[in-house]
Amino acid sequence: MGVNTDNLIQGPATLYKGAYGATEPADTAVNSTPATSAWTDLGGTQDGVKFGGDQTYSELEVDQITMRVGSRLTKQDFTIETSLAEATLENLALTLNGGTSASGTGWKSFEPNVTSSATQPNYFAIILDGYAPGQFRRRIIGRRMLNVDSVELPYTKDKQTLIPAKFAAHYVSASIVPIHIVDATA
Repeated sequence: MGVNTDNLIQGPATLYKGAYGATEPADTAVNSTPATSAWTDLGGTQDGVKFGGDQTYSELEVDQITMRVGSRLTKQDFTIETSLAEATLENLALTLNGGTSASGTGWKSFEPNVTSSATQPNYFAIILDGYAPGQFRRRIIGRRMLNVDSVELPYTKDKQTLIPAKFAAHYVSASIVPIHIVDATA
């Protein structure tokens, strides 16, 4: 099989946040910006945006055969990971999975959620808009997400302040898959 250079991808992605259950853009709208009424652009990122899938398989074996005879999927994790370059209170609130925000003339504030561990977290949706082979667009929708990474706001003399984020997909239902990926085509 020869190399098809049209299948090579390079370029930035844009992240959007929506409420859990927000109306998703139609697959036919993969080349359009998501509706601003339901989706908020998270702004600039640093060092790219990464979609990841981690699958854990349990081995099946028998005494009579020395090789693995089969495998069964026992765990699956899908993540969207980046460093948010715009260190706003809104992005901080997102990476801390919610809290209480307030604002007034000339000020705004945020207090993280510190309720009981039995309280349901504030799930949200994430859209990753990037490139697909052929210079087309690819959209990855995480339907029920939470940040599962540690959050820090480093203030240093010679480095930009970034908010690390690792958004993990969570089970939605038997009929709704937590991740949806669509590519535009010719």
